[in-house]
Amino acid sequence: MNDNALHTVEAQLREQVATYCESNNVPGFVAGVYHAGEQIVVAHGVANVATGAPMIEDTGFLFGSVTKVLTTTLVLQQVERGQLDLDAPVVKYLPELALAAPSDVNKILVRHLISHTNGIDADLYFPDAKGRDALKTYVEGLASSCGTMFEPGEQLSYSNGGMIVAGRLLEVVTGMSFHDLLERDIYAPVGMANSSTSAEQAILRSTAVGHFLDPETMAAKPTNMFMLPDTWGPAGGTPIGTVDDLLAFGRTHLAGGVSPSGTRVLSAELTTLMQQTSHDMATPNVPPMGLGWVRYPFGDTTVLAMSGASPGGVSILCVVPEHDLVFTAFGNNPGAIMLQDQILQHLLREHVGVQIPTLVTELAQDVDLAPYVGTYRSNQLRIDVSIVDGQLEERMTYEPADESQKRIFTEFAGGATSAPPQRYVPIRPGLFAPAGYPLETFDGYLRLLLVSYHDVRDGQARFHNAGGRLTRRA
Repeated sequence: MNDNALHTVEAQLREQVATYCESNNVPGFVAGVYHAGEQIVVAHGVANVATGAPMIEDTGFLFGSVTKVLTTTLVLQQVERGQLDLDAPVVKYLPELALAAPSDVNKILVRHLISHTNGIDADLYFPDAKGRDALKTYVEGLASSCGTMFEPGEQLSYSNGGMIVAGRLLEVVTGMSFHDLLERDIYAPVGMANSSTSAEQAILRSTAVGHFLDPETMAAKPTNMFMLPDTWGPAGGTPIGTVDDLLAFGRTHLAGGVSPSGTRVLSAELTTLMQQTSHDMATPNVPPMGLGWVRYPFGDTTVLAMSGASPGGVSILCVVPEHDLVFTAFGNNPGAIMLQDQILQHLLREHVGVQIPTLVTELAQDVDLAPYVGTYRSNQLRIDVSIVDGQLEERMTYEPADESQKRIFTEFAGGATSAPPQRYVPIRPGLFAPAGYPLETFDGYLRLLLVSYHDVRDGQARFHNAGGRLTRRA
């Protein structure tokens, strides 16, 4: 892609973003593309409908779970410095780590924390603590609140808890707070000059807030909660920055761990290790996992990606090593994830010539639905699966542990604590698509909408997987 081609991309991107945002009530959107030495940033709309502040090219936003790749990079820096061993038990460094029974915490290795294979059942555990001891408070609370979903290394389930434990692990081995470490060892060497870790810092510059659609008027309204508690920092609760900053971070991973300014952030060997498959569930709705990175196959091309939800917002960072490409974006309404997927596929198809195959070619008939019926649970979440009119129907219900958990989750979810029933149709035994969606919906990032079932024993599936997250048969 030469400079003229990137200018063409910019014009197309502006039009695509404006059209989508206006027809889907997304107040503001900002996106950046780096390719082969050239870079563009496009901003549209408003950062906050309450103030009318415009979304500009250097408006800051919550990284959300994109932070998990930064946290993983921090862990591997400590591996490189000899402070951590990926194959050592976490309790070697963090002897106070305990989980609710039944679980064997001694089997959880450092590697399991950053590859989402640790089994810690804490996906909706939101202890409300602030300040220097927030992560310590989180880890202390696991002992009474959260058990394990599976044996470490046995399965893959997207793990906020694992990343937060990794953040606490970093604090213990470095003697620094997670936020100070992030600023010293990622923001500074990468050149992320406009990134911060607190609302107090972010308020001093242009910063976007999330929005939810009013169910009656469908107008976008600002979130009542800007960010998640400090306890969620390493999983994505608190870091804030700009498109330029995330492009610089993505370019660092393109360049074997060397930042755009020439500073080595991570060894080439460990940068490569992050990008290699560490666990593969062999189902299209759960792409193979590296360390920190999710490895999305688009035909023969691998897109290293991580997306991040914040209250009323969604971010994404994609790195495509084979094509020297980085794409990152933020939209301040959850519906912007569809636009991010459209832009990614457009960049791959139209600008670097990737052939994206159809992931789901047809639906199956005559699949026995009985093995999947039942109730599945994880921390504070219940999924009831039944057969209705020859299809699977799922009812998802949030069951808060206490009023504090309920308040935080409800604000994070924009007020909803349960989802309307959703019907699913079989693609093959153990793999289902939401009914009524065109099959091409699942070719890109939105393959996460597919649902899979795993480990069928005695005619019953033990696990349900939606959005990369496992629930276990109750």
